[in-house]
Amino acid sequence: MSLEVPAALLERAEAGHVDDAEFVDCVRQSLPYAWKVISEAAAVGEHAVPPPSEKERGELLRALASDAIRGALERHFGRKLAFQNCHRVAAFKFEDVGGPAYQEFISPVAQLRNQSPELRDC
Repeated sequence: MSLEVPAALLERAEAGHVDDAEFVDCVRQSLPYAWKVISEAAAVGEHAVPPPSEKERGELLRALASDAIRGALERHFGRKLAFQNCHRVAAFKFEDVGGPAYQEFISPVAQLRNQSPELRDC
């Protein structure tokens, strides 16, 4: 399960009435490590520290693999999130998407350069 959803929020979701702020708050509470990493990336541009355990690695992967979660986080932080592996996350201003720094980060060359044996199962 990706998120711990309070009963009241689930009831509103079943009725089709959940706003981004409620959803983002659920993500923040359910995935605190992922929230910390993405908050840091949004503030300074990039986060590149490996997660301390598989639990935290799983949080980050769930947050970035879900279109709904990732999209809500991008809207909340006002940044396009880019993801290379279990620890390397960058956040770009939307107007910089397509620019040289963004293109470099998402390139196959950058992905290959960011590999190492210890990250094999990342």
